[in-house]
Amino acid sequence: MANTYIVYNGPMVTTAAPVSVTTGTAIKTLLQIKPAANFPLSVVEWGISFDGSAAATPGKVELIDTGAIFATVTSFAAADCMPYNDPNAPANTTAGAASVPLNMTTTASGYTSTGEGTITATRELDLQLLPPTGPYVKQFPLGQFPKVIPGNSLRVRVHFAAAINALCYVVFEV
Repeated sequence: MANTYIVYNGPMVTTAAPVSVTTGTAIKTLLQIKPAANFPLSVVEWGISFDGSAAATPGKVELIDTGAIFATVTSFAAADCMPYNDPNAPANTTAGAASVPLNMTTTASGYTSTGEGTITATRELDLQLLPPTGPYVKQFPLGQFPKVIPGNSLRVRVHFAAAINALCYVVFEV
């Protein structure tokens, strides 16, 4: 049986609550995952929620594979990639370009982009127009998990007309 892991658009929580991230008003990657060499990953589930208090124009929310172009992000620490189905599964190795199952650098796996990069090819895995007041969760059917090959980037990307705060996550299998 494969191991599953979960990552959020922020560091592993300890004594404080998770910190939501602003969407801004330009397209923005909230979460980016780059599988390590020889570790293709399958997306089991992903979700996002917002803290908007009033109905407004929906925003575009995407789960995409962007090929070899990456956003510049805050890099995950090794503890931010957490075992999900088996608490005894191997933890992510030390953060860095050669870590497993995710590469963890500012141009590999992390959260809250500061630069999107010039994407030349994408593969939409899920695309939704979501209101700023609602959550969204997508669990893929068994055997129908979208796969991301090593060298590619999986992203949760948003674009809203008015900035709101968001929390998102991805559960993946390696």
